[in-house]
Formats: sequence, C-alpha cells, structure tokens
Amino acid sequence: MTNELSILQLVLNASWVVKLVMLLLLGVSVASWAAIFRKLIALKRVNSLNEEFEKEFWSGTSLNDLYSAAVQQSKNAGPMERIFASGMREYQKLRERRITDAGTLLDGARRAMRAGFQREMDAVETHLSFLASVGSVSPYVGLFGTVWGIMHAFIGLGALQTVTLATVAPGIAEALVATAIGLFAAIPAVVAYNRFARDIDRVAIRLETFIEEFSNILQRNLGAQSASGH
Repeated sequence: MTNELSILQLVLNASWVVKLVMLLLLGVSVASWAAIFRKLIALKRVNSLNEEFEKEFWSGTSLNDLYSAAVQQSKNAGPMERIFASGMREYQKLRERRITDAGTLLDGARRAMRAGFQREMDAVETHLSFLASVGSVSPYVGLFGTVWGIMHAFIGLGALQTVTLATVAPGIAEALVATAIGLFAAIPAVVAYNRFARDIDRVAIRLETFIEEFSNILQRNLGAQSASGH
C-alpha cells in the first residue's frame, strides 16, 4: 500500500511534460488492450467459420448448393466461404459467356479467388500495425519522459547549496515512472503482435491450401466434362 501511494505521489509531483507523457502512454495502453481483445475475438470467429465451411465443403455437398448458400449468407460468411463464392461467381460468369476453354475458366476462377484472398487477409490484419507501432514506439516515448524528468530535476537541484541522495532520488524516481509505463504499454503489444502474426500466417496457409484444392476440383470437373463432350 505504501508503495502504491508513493508511486501515486511521484506521478502527482512530476512535471507537466512527464505527466502528459504518462497520460499519453496510459491512453495508448488502453487502446492496445482493446485492439488485442478485438483481434482475439475476430481471429477466433474467422477460424471457427473457416472450419465450419471446410467441413461442409468436404461433406459431399454439390458446388452449386454451396455457392447458393454462400450467396444467401454472404454477410455472415467466413473468409474461406467468401473466397469460394468469388471463385464460383467468376467461373459461372465465364460459363454464361459460353467460354468452354478449360484453361480460361480455371485461370478466371483462380484470379478471382486470389483477389478475394488479398481482401480477406487485409481485413484479418486490421489493427496489427497499430500493435507493432505501440510495441516499438512506447518505450522511446517513456524514455523521453524520463530524460525530460531527470533534466527538470537537475535544473531544480542547481539552485541548492548541498545535494544529497535524499534530494536527488525523488526527481529521478518521478522520471523513471514514465519509462515503466512505456514498458507496461509496449510489452503486451509486442507479445500480442507476435502471437497474432503466427495465427494470421496459419489462416493464410489454410486459405491458400483451400484455393489450390478447389482449383484442382474445378480442373477435374472440367476434364470430366471435356471427356464426356467428346
């Protein structure tokens, strides 16, 4: 309790620049924690929706039925389902134009899926750059507060005749609180960024694998149709 009160007293006695730095860092820390929780929930939902659609995709349901369901529930669909829908949409549009060349149909579907993949990854990576910025900049902002506080403390000590540890310590301690708050903001952001970066890489690999598997299915279907046509 004494330590808590003494730290609070140090913050209250700090110069206005150091107080401003501390307030900024606390605000950034709150914002980064909010971003962390939002990202945790978002990634959990993405993985759940992708897994659900993947099970449905491999359950034997026809591609046309899957596409109809994806179109109907597009707002609640996951990234994998939207990528599938974009590929099927392009495939069907090309078929409606009476394009029968298998290579053209397959390339069109793949291009649509790659474009959808980029859109989905951009959405999944939202707020990740903010966490990276918090993790890299916060310690330096705290260090700036500390340097300013120490400089302010020494300027104040210049007017004293005798300087002892008791007169130096409070000013330096006030300044060091800024560095502590900077680290308090940075460490969770760095840990969360590394964790989310790994999770997003897994999502990307899963989506790219699905694009290849779906392309193979389309290629087999086109080969079968070509063979039956002959």
